[in-house]
Amino acid sequence: MENQVAIVTGGAQGIGLAAARLLIEKGAKVVSWDIDASNGDAMAALGGNAFAVDCDITDLSSVEAAYKRTCEAAGIPSILINSAGIAGPNEPLDTYDPEAWRKIIDINLNGTFYVNRVCVPGMREQGYGRILNVASIAGKDGNPNASAYSASKAAVIGLTKSLGKELAGYDIAVNCVTPAAARTRIFDQMSQEHIDYMLSKIPRGRFLEVEEAAKMIVWAVSPENSFTTGAVFDLSGGRATY
Repeated sequence: MENQVAIVTGGAQGIGLAAARLLIEKGAKVVSWDIDASNGDAMAALGGNAFAVDCDITDLSSVEAAYKRTCEAAGIPSILINSAGIAGPNEPLDTYDPEAWRKIIDINLNGTFYVNRVCVPGMREQGYGRILNVASIAGKDGNPNASAYSASKAAVIGLTKSLGKELAGYDIAVNCVTPAAARTRIFDQMSQEHIDYMLSKIPRGRFLEVEEAAKMIVWAVSPENSFTTGAVFDLSGGRATY
């Protein structure tokens, strides 16, 4: 991955930061797109090949501006890891706050669309690219009291499959992962009851480690992944077997 340029959305913490760290170790330049105030410090800690760009992925103009800054700072990206997302509240559907629903869909789904949309042309022009969208086991199984999150992540899976087929004629792989829960700041958005529910559904009996997720993700965006596209890589600890 020497000298490849990778965009990681949500790179300030959690799975995104773990993936960014591993990409740096493999020789890539990493640009983290995030609105988190810690983004700059997180990238500075990774060294001179890591860059921080403020980006609101729900705003197409912000995404376009971030892409332009990325190209100026590091070069045309050949890798995209779309990790930014939120969980939202845990409520039954019939009492779910419509504004919270819109926010979750806007970040998790519309944001994924905008980021993929902006990054694809440069990859197509180069004839090479790797895209990895972070979905969730909730997108496969559906979590109770998390309708917006489950729906948004199911849609990310569908978007990934569609785009993978669109770009199959190029050396561009578009895949997604469906992680079970990992102990990141996303837990701050969840009730303890919901956290306990998620753990109870994982046959391995523990939460996912972000470093485990990073290893699968970084392989999926590597040149070694030369054939698989439009696929869903499972990271659920045995919860889903398809």
